[in-house]
Amino acid sequence: MPDVLVRDLSDRALELLKDQARSRGRSLQAELKHILEQAAHAADVAAALALADQIRHELTGRTLGDSTELVAEDRAR
Repeated sequence: MPDVLVRDLSDRALELLKDQARSRGRSLQAELKHILEQAAHAADVAAALALADQIRHELTGRTLGDSTELVAEDRAR
């Protein structure tokens, strides 16, 4: 697993992160890993929501056909 080095983190930020880790019963490393994984997941979700909004915008105002026959054909396979 790769390592990450964060340079020039302020002393105040480091102390706040240590306090946060301690209050959650985690090591600093575990807390930082959790924060980074959550941030990555949030970015992934934000990208998916942006794509959904784009698709919704492109489909707005279009009349879509009845898919009943297509669904029936699919089920018959």
